Amino acid sequence: SCSECGAAGRNFQAPLPCVTGKRLVPQLIEADHWPGALLRDGSDPSTLTDDCDTNEGDLTDLPRGMCEGIAEVIFSASSGSKTRPDITAKVHRGGRKAQIDWVKAAGVKRFVMLSNGGAHDPDPDSDLYNDALTKKAANKHPIASGVPYAIIPPGTLPHDDGQRAFALSGVEGDGTTARGDIAVVLV
Repeated sequence: SCSECGAAGRNFQAPLPCVTGKRLVPQLIEADHWPGALLRDGSDPSTLTDDCDTNEGDLTDLPRGMCEGIAEVIFSASSGSKTRPDITAKVHRGGRKAQIDWVKAAGVKRFVMLSNGGAHDPDPDSDLYNDALTKKAANKHPIASGVPYAIIPPGTLPHDDGQRAFALSGVEGDGTTARGDIAVVLV
């Protein structure tokens, strides 16, 4: 998860609490990065270590300059399948677009975004249709931005740590990948 605001010297940003984001912070620390996390109002930072800086913020209303002093940003937040379509659009289209704009303005060296394996061709019968549809639109912005980026489009994300046995390919996922494994890929 990534969306940290500002202090000089931070390597990463991350919006939390999100199930994948909580798994991401330890991976960043293990890889010798200095993580930071963007926490929504009411988020519980107790799952984070003292090695993770935090800032309060909202993906639907990102503060100007939120990426200053940050080298890399990982965006793994999602609105979820049960969120109203207007809020999902604000998070995925608005929040992701605003964040890549701030990433570009701040000269961030790398932007990694967790997407949706169904975003290439959203299934209207899926519970995740609105999520996939808005992520499909959101995926276009980093591509057009000129910022070095990676978009990771996994299939279903079970809530386990995984086995660190997975295959990477140029094909969007439609299988399952444990959230712990995705955290490793995002780093």
